[in-house]
Amino acid sequence: MKLALVSALLATLLLTPRIAAHGWVASITVAGTTYQGPPIGTSSDLASVIRQVNTNSPVTSVSDPNLACGPNAQLAQDNADANPGDSIAVDWVSTAGAWFHDVGPMLTYLANCGSASCSEFDAANAMWFKIQQAGRDASGWAQAQLNSGASATLSLPSNLAPGNYLLRHEIIALQNGGSQGGAEFYASCSQLRVGGSGTGAPTSSDLVKIPGAYSATDPGILVDVYSNPNAPYTFPGPPIASFIAGGDSTPPTNPPGTSSVPPGNLPGTSVLPSHSTTAPGRPTHTSAAAPSPSGNVCKLRRSISSSPHPARTGVKRWLRGFPMFRK
Repeated sequence: MKLALVSALLATLLLTPRIAAHGWVASITVAGTTYQGPPIGTSSDLASVIRQVNTNSPVTSVSDPNLACGPNAQLAQDNADANPGDSIAVDWVSTAGAWFHDVGPMLTYLANCGSASCSEFDAANAMWFKIQQAGRDASGWAQAQLNSGASATLSLPSNLAPGNYLLRHEIIALQNGGSQGGAEFYASCSQLRVGGSGTGAPTSSDLVKIPGAYSATDPGILVDVYSNPNAPYTFPGPPIASFIAGGDSTPPTNPPGTSSVPPGNLPGTSVLPSHSTTAPGRPTHTSAAAPSPSGNVCKLRRSISSSPHPARTGVKRWLRGFPMFRK
């Protein structure tokens, strides 16, 4: 009888997180201007810079075309005006309100849409370059900061060449990453029109296709984040684009490009979260891209006491000690 009650209690505790876990981008703020996103999977006349997805469920295959911009992402009508170095805040939400997952990295990519507006650009043709990545530090994963309602924050490269760009922000949830195919990928694309007089652009070796940049067995995707929480984390995908580390490169003659780098464990930079505020009363976290001699590895330590929801998170972590409850 007691066992049945315990099982029922555990099921109740686990059911709500699973329902609330699926999420999407509700808005994006570029240089202080906020752009609301369209509703999920319904017809809408809302002109937005955020590409609409038809479900809040994650992508779980690294070869799924939906990995680029999210499930069945549609072209957006508008483009957000931006300049090199502008700050950007991405507001992720879930079916229960704030974001829920708390383990796994956040990564940001750009793709040049060419001479035409990104509102006419098919993401299947995109060649992406990474501009930012956030892992974890002594206080935990940067992703966990979203649980309290904070936005994910980043900055455009200060020397970025003008043009039309797709901004791809991605969360990889790793609560089930210990099994192949268990990682959950949440991606959202927003359309930018970047001005200024920068000359920074990726080289061919910086560019990747998505899907194509990740392997299901990459150490940052197939990873048990619970059995050894102090282990270094290896970011998946390419390193931060070389021009962001300091120098400029000559913009490619064909912006979308035709070359990519092979998937796998590539050297890159380690980025740790810090805290800032982009609007009155709204806490955010930010991750500044910086070169690291250690490559694409982030040395990290987890602190349960720093969780924004210590009681709930403690129960979740205890339960995840049992394989059948890692969902």
